[in-house]
Parts: sequence; C-alpha cells; structure tokens
Amino acid sequence: MKIVFATGNPHKLKEIKEIAGDTNIEFILPAEGFNPIENGQTFEENSLIKAKEAARVSKMISLADDSGLCVEALNGAPGIHSARYADTPQARIDKLLKALEPFENRKAEFVCAMTLVDENGKILHTTKGICKGEIAKSQSGNGGFGYDPIFLVDGKNQTMAELSEQEKNEISHRGKALRKLIELLTP
Repeated sequence: MKIVFATGNPHKLKEIKEIAGDTNIEFILPAEGFNPIENGQTFEENSLIKAKEAARVSKMISLADDSGLCVEALNGAPGIHSARYADTPQARIDKLLKALEPFENRKAEFVCAMTLVDENGKILHTTKGICKGEIAKSQSGNGGFGYDPIFLVDGKNQTMAELSEQEKNEISHRGKALRKLIELLTP
C-alpha cells in the first residue's frame, strides 16, 4: 500500500518510514505543487489542511501530521507555531530557553495530530500522540531535530536528542500517533 506523507521535511519522512518498519505501507512524498497554507487554529486543523493538499496534488490516499511543542508556563506556546517560532532551529531553541528563564515550571509536551484522507480529501482516520517531558536549561545530544536537544523525556534522564532513533520512535508523539493509525490500517 502506498500512502503520500504530506511533508516537504525529509527528516519527518525518514522518521515515518522508520516507525512504520516492516509494515506493508510505503510512504512517499507528495507530487510537485504541494504547498499547503497552514492557517488552522489547532494541530488537527493544520493536519487536515496538509492531508487534503497532498491528496489534491497527488491524487492518492494521503497522511499528514501537524506537531509541535507545547510549554505549560508559556500557555502552550510555541504550539502550532513551533516550526515558525524563529527563523532557524537554533534560533527557535534559543528563543524558547530565553522565554522560560523567569519560570520554575518547565513542563512541556510534544503533540502530534495525524489525518488520513482518501484521494478526494475525505477523512478516513485521525489519531493523536503525546510525549510528556520538560524543557532542559541547556541543549544536550546530537540526534533528532527541532526542539529535541532541549526536551527532557518523562521517565528518562535524557533529552530526545540523546536517545537512539529506535528509542525516540518508540516514545515520540509521532511514533504514538502513527502506530495507532497503522493498527487501523493493517488487519
């Protein structure tokens, strides 16, 4: 089974393929012209926007995720704006660490909403995954991407970036959401 994964981010596609493992699902990038306007107010809305756009340009069953980091002390920010919180990955980390300086509470969670649509953009399934943790005071680790170097995973004394790819995929928000979806798709 081939499913378009609605992203232009090669890190996300690689992660999705690793999580899917040896299932009979092959994830591919959307056709040329994939350029969704993510103007939703929630992860779920943005996930649907991306899935419908991928289905529109690819004429295939499409899966999209929208994910981000929600920090309790910042009222859920950066949230749906996680990827646009600053211009570069390092600038996003620096801005978040600076914003948290006055706070003791560093609780946070990664959230991932996934939407699977048919080739016409009709919703087939939705899932959600959450990974709880807190924001470290400084960066650590070379793995992962995005906010991984400052996200301390609950129950581990490590940041996401310090975990192996396999460990990360087992506990990550994206891994949880995708495994739920795969269960629905594979008998």
